[in-house]
Amino acid sequence: MAKKKDIADGIGEQEALEIEGDARVYELGFHLDPELPFEEVKSAYRGVRDVISAHGTLVAEGEPQMVQLTYTISRQETSGRRDFNSAYFCWIAYETTAVQHDEVLAVARAHKYIVRFIDLVTTKDAARHAVELREFSLKTPEPVNDPEAVADVELEAALQNAVI
Repeated sequence: MAKKKDIADGIGEQEALEIEGDARVYELGFHLDPELPFEEVKSAYRGVRDVISAHGTLVAEGEPQMVQLTYTISRQETSGRRDFNSAYFCWIAYETTAVQHDEVLAVARAHKYIVRFIDLVTTKDAARHAVELREFSLKTPEPVNDPEAVADVELEAALQNAVI
């Protein structure tokens, strides 16, 4: 039987890992239908999460959050064309084998509430770091966009620095 090093020399590292059946870390990011009631959004998210848990080990996740899309996503459905300008975005990082990963993707493709998804190869550290960044951003206050409030702050600072 060929060693992993011998296999990797003849083909790429990715293919060598898949031949050996080694697990990799993947991230599935997906948009859920924005017209769903939030309870159904949570249920759809848990359904995808359960499929992933059955096929691998969860590493990190980001629960559904309503976002405005940068561009309109159009999708042809049996009832006609639907355009999406917003969606619930969620992501799940998980570790699994290539075969199990293909099964997760098949479920994502067939899921009726997933508007669009992206599948990435990542690392455990990168996935955990994304969770840390999200938690940090939630603790950081929003910048003030009120021109009057900014003017008041600048006026206060000017008055404190003024020489009388």
